[in-house]
Amino acid sequence: MKKKTYLCRENYYYRIMKIAVIGAGNMGGALIHGWAKSGQVEHIAVADKNEALLAQFTSKYPALATTTDNAEAVKGADIVVVVVKPWLMPAVLGEIKDALDLEKQIVVSDAANFTTGKLAEAFGREGQFCYVIPNIAAEYGASMSFIAKGEGATDETLAKVKALYDIVGDTLAVSENLVGPGMMMASCGIAYVMRYIRAQMQGGCEMGFYPAQAKQIALQTMQGAVSLLKETGWHPEEAIDKVTTPGGVTIKGLNELDHADFTSAVIRSLKAGLK
Repeated sequence: MKKKTYLCRENYYYRIMKIAVIGAGNMGGALIHGWAKSGQVEHIAVADKNEALLAQFTSKYPALATTTDNAEAVKGADIVVVVVKPWLMPAVLGEIKDALDLEKQIVVSDAANFTTGKLAEAFGREGQFCYVIPNIAAEYGASMSFIAKGEGATDETLAKVKALYDIVGDTLAVSENLVGPGMMMASCGIAYVMRYIRAQMQGGCEMGFYPAQAKQIALQTMQGAVSLLKETGWHPEEAIDKVTTPGGVTIKGLNELDHADFTSAVIRSLKAGLK
């Protein structure tokens, strides 16, 4: 018999029981992979209109319950996670509305800018609603997720949803107005980090390394920087000071970044999606 898993969060013990995930695309798929691989969720139902995509998941995780019927997927679920494009949300919520028991079930919107207020509007009432933005690193247990509860949701609901997303990475419970900025930093931010890695690879190739070597160097350098800050608790400038000597090569490169308004460009990229 499979051992039941309990997660301790804020003095509560929660067993992650039955969840339904509606939408198995890039983000939904990453969450499904992360939760399924963890072995910490008792039952996962997945709904998507793409039968071929569902078949790929069941071939890898036979225990998954899959269906093309969104309403069927949510029946009996403790937490319903809706991960579809924002413009599809009204139609999808309309499909599952009559199948939900909003007195007992938690509904999570993982759609960008589809807040708990919009969930309440779609259902015509308040409920145990949360708005969550994770990122695609959830597949590997490395997401950074931002979680906000709606006006009608309890602290216990927030803790249960946080426990679920803790399985696939770091989480931060925030007020709903900070989920958008969090998305820009950690969800969209993944793309910005990838662009920096690509640029570093291009520079490495220009200096003589093969692309595969340049990729290895860039990834390990990024990993080293992250590990250093996590292990030491240093501010980034403290770490920079450790490798920057007067008249040395590091300060010359840092100054070139400043001349190109690197810091300003990063800040502008983070704020661009909030306009």
